[in-house]
Amino acid sequence: MNPIDLLSLPFMQRALIAAVFIGLAAPAVGTYLVQRRLALMGDGIGHVAVTGVALGLLTGTSPTWTAVVVAVLGAVAIEVIRERGATNGDVALALLFYGGLAGGVFITGLAGTGAASLQGYLFGSITTIDAADVIVTMVLAAIVLVTCVGLAPQLFAVAQDQDFARVAGLSVRFYNVLIAVLAAVSVTVAMRTVGLLLVSALMVVPVATAQQLTRSFRGTLTSAMVLGMIASLGGLLLAASAPAGTNVAPGPTIVLLALAGFVVTWPIGAWLRRRQRLTAPFPADPGDSPLDHVDTAEHPHQHGPDCGHIAVRHGDHVDYVHDGHRHAPHDEHYDEH
Repeated sequence: MNPIDLLSLPFMQRALIAAVFIGLAAPAVGTYLVQRRLALMGDGIGHVAVTGVALGLLTGTSPTWTAVVVAVLGAVAIEVIRERGATNGDVALALLFYGGLAGGVFITGLAGTGAASLQGYLFGSITTIDAADVIVTMVLAAIVLVTCVGLAPQLFAVAQDQDFARVAGLSVRFYNVLIAVLAAVSVTVAMRTVGLLLVSALMVVPVATAQQLTRSFRGTLTSAMVLGMIASLGGLLLAASAPAGTNVAPGPTIVLLALAGFVVTWPIGAWLRRRQRLTAPFPADPGDSPLDHVDTAEHPHQHGPDCGHIAVRHGDHVDYVHDGHRHAPHDEHYDEH
């Protein structure tokens, strides 16, 4: 179907609205998880949320809300385990992986609906989302966005350096739990879009892509949110406009599009990192003696502000990066480092 005709369909309009909010919210939380080196936490919470969905099917209540409650409890539990040091983070995540998924499948069997009823939640079913689900998605995603952006300085301080955050007077425990709760809400909100088994990719991949192009935390946060929204909208439109007779799921398409963005930007990031290394000061080691300079009376051309070579401040003079090494003007000659 023509993309213009698709946009006129009510179910597609609802799906697009949900995709925008989820595409913004998931990477916003994922930025803090990546900063804390907990990129796989979304997967663990997603598996726990399966139990919440199963409880909703068993009790006849909304699977979204039961998944939110169970996911939040699971996220808080992992933070308590990590803080008390009863086990390390990897083991805690493994417990969530296996226990949450097994519990969900077991409870679904008790509900008499079968494991097939979980497929829409495991892999996403955004085109079947109704108006009530869209409202819930918008409200929860808006709460996540406002919190992630409004408390960015505090959340970044805790994620970057907890000792510094304590000295600054921040409640590290509170903000750690808050990040976990935000991750749980994001996972359950996104389960109708990309599915519980793929939601972690939407939280992490746009952040990894943004890190290839940015060097500041705020730049990464903003870029990741934009990239997440583009991936969500683009994947949804690609899946919906697939040729007739093909069954292209929106969730995997969104994730694959996000991964494609990372593949495209990685070479650019590698080039930027190499350029940054060239302009970085020489590493200082107190035990080393100063490097000897080699005088070269001849040089292909005269370095200067407009010569086109990278200029690097080095102590009381300026070096010019040229032919893989540095030249420093020194009286009537150049020193080579």
